[in-house]
Amino acid sequence: MYTSLTIAGSDSSGGAGIQADIKTMTLNHVFAMSVITALTSQNTMGVTGILNVPKEFVEKQLDAVFCDIVPDSIKIGMVSNSEIIEAIATKLKQYKAKNIVVDPVMIATSGSNLLEEDSIKTLREKLFPLAKLITPNIFEAEVLSKIKINDKKTMLIAGEKISKEYNCAVLVKGGHSINDADDLLYCGGKHYWFYGKRIENKNTHGTGCTLSSAIAANLAKGFNLVTSIKRAKKYIEGALSYNLDLGQGAGPMNHAFDVKEKWKKESKQCY
Repeated sequence: MYTSLTIAGSDSSGGAGIQADIKTMTLNHVFAMSVITALTSQNTMGVTGILNVPKEFVEKQLDAVFCDIVPDSIKIGMVSNSEIIEAIATKLKQYKAKNIVVDPVMIATSGSNLLEEDSIKTLREKLFPLAKLITPNIFEAEVLSKIKINDKKTMLIAGEKISKEYNCAVLVKGGHSINDADDLLYCGGKHYWFYGKRIENKNTHGTGCTLSSAIAANLAKGFNLVTSIKRAKKYIEGALSYNLDLGQGAGPMNHAFDVKEKWKKESKQCY
């Protein structure tokens, strides 16, 4: 069975972070493992607290995984301070990790900051060069490229700059702020557009985590980067289209949307 590892923070509401990653990887038919970098107290309305895991314990988790079940791919999400970032980078190089997807989580869907300011430099210097792909949203791509993005032309300019600077592929996620969920992949001097349909759903908590985890899961199964992104976008569109409505803020998606018929049958039996 193919395996994938998520290195990220825990989301107590279950819609993003480690919880979303494990659901996504499982529903994309790979065995999911986890290294937790932080505990968060959060729900659909925002983040009320962050407790970072000591870097020594992050290292122990990584050793435990790589010394037993070597992952076929890795997704890196919330890594909120420089010490943890450096520890992860050192271990990934030590174990010659492959198929690394970095989602540079800087801000939550609710608007809460998840990355300390001085950690952005460490993230760029230590983790990005190890990545096969990084997946910034528009805000994150603007921070990384220092380019204001307001249309597809500036998306392309920013994507090219980021890719060349860190020598890795970059997927700039357009989302509804620029277009109808059209994303741009810049890789090896070439660019590819992935077109998505606009889904009217305010419940988008964990979309970034879910997309990057789905890409990692498909890379683990041996699909190339372009195919992995296509398959991941199809999965996230299904999860959004289910229109799950939980919580008082930006709610989560239904990661298990494709088993809904079974759920409906069981629900009828229960009530």
